[in-house]
Amino acid sequence: MRLVVGLGNPGKKYERTRHNAGYWWVERLARGIKAAFRSDGKFHGRVAKLAPPAETWILMPDTYMNESGRAVAALASFYKIAPPEILVVHDELDLPPGSVKLKLGGGTSGHNGLKDIAESLGSRDFWRLRIGIGHPRDTATEQEVVDYVLHPPRAEEQSLIDEAIASSLEVWPLLAEDRHEAAMLRLHTKPGKSKE
Repeated sequence: MRLVVGLGNPGKKYERTRHNAGYWWVERLARGIKAAFRSDGKFHGRVAKLAPPAETWILMPDTYMNESGRAVAALASFYKIAPPEILVVHDELDLPPGSVKLKLGGGTSGHNGLKDIAESLGSRDFWRLRIGIGHPRDTATEQEVVDYVLHPPRAEEQSLIDEAIASSLEVWPLLAEDRHEAAMLRLHTKPGKSKE
């Protein structure tokens, strides 16, 4: 794993919104390993570097969600990082708060950040860590879904999301060693978590 991307929207206005779950995850990862973010215009976002022996970058795009691919493709191209060496951490409407799933490739499920990254990389074969934020309801209009992701979670939802972030950060050492199957097994078979 050479690049970890947390998706979200920059600025105070969006800081606590559901759509920023990817930001929350990478911020906690960086704190835990004592890596400091710095702004880098060349990569259209904030970057941090993990200490040797592995050269792994953490990226928080500042391009807004819909143009996340510009930042990801810029860094991946510069450091010659292939899609399967990338982990994108993002909010997931199709999972309830408290759930978290890891997978390689697949569709973008209407997630504009994932869609833009796939288009910019020319591939969907990157890893995704999907943090459940729940869905407003099955009959929600597109605008209602947009409003939902751009608002903060309720207190009980935030607590569940925080727990999911904490539990998924526990598998980071496995991901860092490219032990994806072991990470998935541990993540997906935790008590109370559904299997995939």
